[in-house]
Amino acid sequence: MSCSFPAETIERVVLFHGHSCPGLSIGIRAAEYALQYFGDAGNGELVCITETDMCGVDALQYLTGCTLGKGNLIHKDYGKMAFSFHHRPTAVGIRLRLRPETRGEIDAELAPLQRAIGQGTATPKEHDRAKELRRMLVKRFMTLPLEALFDRQELETLPPRPAQILESLPCACCGEKTMESRTRRLGGQTLCIPCFLEREQKI
Repeated sequence: MSCSFPAETIERVVLFHGHSCPGLSIGIRAAEYALQYFGDAGNGELVCITETDMCGVDALQYLTGCTLGKGNLIHKDYGKMAFSFHHRPTAVGIRLRLRPETRGEIDAELAPLQRAIGQGTATPKEHDRAKELRRMLVKRFMTLPLEALFDRQELETLPPRPAQILESLPCACCGEKTMESRTRRLGGQTLCIPCFLEREQKI
C-alpha cells in the first residue's frame, strides 16, 4: 500500500525540508501512521518524542504539528530510528521503530558508497549509483505497508507534561536572563549552563 498523503502534500514536505531522501520518507510514513492511529488529533494534542535528529523530523513537524516551539516535539539523542507519539486527551501512546530489514540489500550496497562519498574518494560512477540507490530506498519506504515498515509498541507511560513558562533569572557571571530550570548553582551563585561549565572546569 502506497503512502496515503496526496502528492501535493508530499511535495510541500520536500520543499519544506529542501530535498527528497530516504530519511524524509521515513518521517512522512511515521507521521502517516500516527495520524491514522490517533485519528483527527487537534492542534497540540499529539506529542512526538523522536530518538533521532535525522531528516524525517522535518516531515513529522510539518505533517503532525508537533514542533519544538510548541513544546510537543521532544528530541532524545539516542541515534535510533524510532518515534513515540502520545495523545494527551486519552493518554494513549505508541512507539514506532523502523524495521531494519526494510533497507535490505539496498542498504548493504549503499552504506560503503556513502562512506566513500563522505571520505571524498567516491568516483562519479559511485556517486551516480548512490543516488540511484537512495531513490530506490525512497520508493520502497513510500510504498511498503505501514505495518511492514514499522514495529509498533504500546506505551504505558503518561504523555510528557505541556510546556511551562518559567521565571528567567540573571546569570551571576554574564548577566544574561536564563530560564530557571536551565540554571546551575555554583559557589552560592546562579549561573547559566555555559558559564557554569566554564567555571566548573577550572576548579
